[in-house]
Amino acid sequence: MVNLTESHMKTFPLFLILLTLLGLSACQKPCSEMIVPTCDYNNWKSPGPVQMAGVQMIEVEKGYKVWTKRFGNSPIKVLLLHGGPAGTHEYMECFQSFFPQACIEFYEYDQLGSYYSDAAAGEDMSFWTVERFVEEVETVRKALGLDKDNFFLLGQSWGGILAMEYALKYQDNLKGLIISNMTADFHKYAAYNAKVRATLRPSLIDSLEMYEKADRYHDQEYQDLVFNEFYKFHVCRLKDWPEPVTRSFGHFNMPVYEYMQGPSEFVPGGILKDWTVWDRLKEIRVPTLTVGAKYDTMNPEEMKEMSELVQDGQYLYCPNGSHLAQWDDQEVYMDGVVKFIKGVHEGSSEKGGN
Repeated sequence: MVNLTESHMKTFPLFLILLTLLGLSACQKPCSEMIVPTCDYNNWKSPGPVQMAGVQMIEVEKGYKVWTKRFGNSPIKVLLLHGGPAGTHEYMECFQSFFPQACIEFYEYDQLGSYYSDAAAGEDMSFWTVERFVEEVETVRKALGLDKDNFFLLGQSWGGILAMEYALKYQDNLKGLIISNMTADFHKYAAYNAKVRATLRPSLIDSLEMYEKADRYHDQEYQDLVFNEFYKFHVCRLKDWPEPVTRSFGHFNMPVYEYMQGPSEFVPGGILKDWTVWDRLKEIRVPTLTVGAKYDTMNPEEMKEMSELVQDGQYLYCPNGSHLAQWDDQEVYMDGVVKFIKGVHEGSSEKGGN
């Protein structure tokens, strides 16, 4: 903030003082006219008499509630869908460093069964279906007041599966869709993952197979091998993993993850193993951005092809990124995503990807 002392006022030419004051008044412009946030970006309140920093617990079914947190006030609104299944919003906290500067209102959200939301159901596995999660997202959308004039859905990894399924059923409620680091076919994912694994050193592959054949996926030695030899190269390539990422990984609901995904990243044996919407991508007509990365566990060429299969697609390629490209190729990722969202919101033909 500019601080004009009395001595400054005496020495400053009048026209410079006027220019300074005019500059300070620029924050009165609406968000749509500025790239940076305005004074109005933080001019909002949570529902209810007590303010809780944007946190809102939303009832989804049978009395169970999910955790959401709002950031900002803008005509552009993004709901973030985290990966897993049964991961958390925490590894997506990096958006807090970019969306506010672009004047984009956004919502972090932990899906049912995730750390900040209700665990639900106990042994009742009927809760953990793609179809039920789609209805959960729709319930959250309604509670947050998002609609076709402002609502962008960004899903990463498993969140990308959920975003595609939501769009196929409820795309009339969407303004734009972002599918980040997730192919539209689980068999394609498994095949590419196996291809990436085959590039590992033979002795490591032998060790992994030894644990897997013995069903010892929870052994610390196996977990350490997967983390040090695979995750650090294909999930997040930063030497020191950011604290929000390690915090998020520590909060996974593993029983739900294993039920839906399988016992390991290398063994997709859960209920998602035959999932595909590849042949239905042509039904998605809302503007869609797909994000692929060079070192990802998903084939970036498939992500590009998906952008060509939807009716109004764009592609963003992260040449230095892996599965969490929002962290290890952050500038490319965030610039591309923001550009896409702004372009769709403003109705321009400007492309968001590369």
